[in-house]
Amino acid sequence: MKKYIAEFVGTMMLTLIACGVAVILGCNTVNGVIGTSLAFGLVIIAAAYGVGKISGCHINPCVSIAFTIAGKMDKKECVWYIVFQVLGAFLGSLLLALCLGSFEALGANGYGGIIGKETEVNILIAMIVEIVLTFIFITTILSVTDKNENSQVAGIVIGLTLTLVHLFGIPFTGTSVNPARSLAPAVLQGGEALSQVWLFIVAPIIGCILAGLYYKFILKTTKK
Repeated sequence: MKKYIAEFVGTMMLTLIACGVAVILGCNTVNGVIGTSLAFGLVIIAAAYGVGKISGCHINPCVSIAFTIAGKMDKKECVWYIVFQVLGAFLGSLLLALCLGSFEALGANGYGGIIGKETEVNILIAMIVEIVLTFIFITTILSVTDKNENSQVAGIVIGLTLTLVHLFGIPFTGTSVNPARSLAPAVLQGGEALSQVWLFIVAPIIGCILAGLYYKFILKTTKK
């Protein structure tokens, strides 16, 4: 239960603070993109050292699914991790709405236009972006946590990688790579965010499954 509570708290932190920064700064300017990207990365670093020793700091269903595929996690435990991650995300979104005094904008994902360009981001582009960025992010997590000697720097590496994928992905989709982080704001916001949220569940899951298989059959170096 301690692990599940840690996942609940960590996902709440991510949704409240990182999505909160996205709403406050806005993501339609370069400064907003950079600030939001840093917020997501820094929250992961904080959570990694705050709850990582208890649960491993997945705070993302994609991480738990990939760990299960890679043989690093029990299936039953994976299900409970995901349940508490989603619940934590909803609490984070509710707290954010309370702070902002409105459910109108809570940092939900959506297809947009690239800053400084008149390019429209359609479903196919959004799907490709989310699959590829999730694959990169999850592959990094699986690799850096593969050896115990990396434990002191794993949180920093993972946080910086999340910052990196946000820098690229925000202008296209707002960057999800995390179904829990996308589901909660979309449900509470409603409207267009809710109608598009399926993509930010399906695409990251595809990306994490590919990453789990890639690690299991290509990258895995741990010897029995």
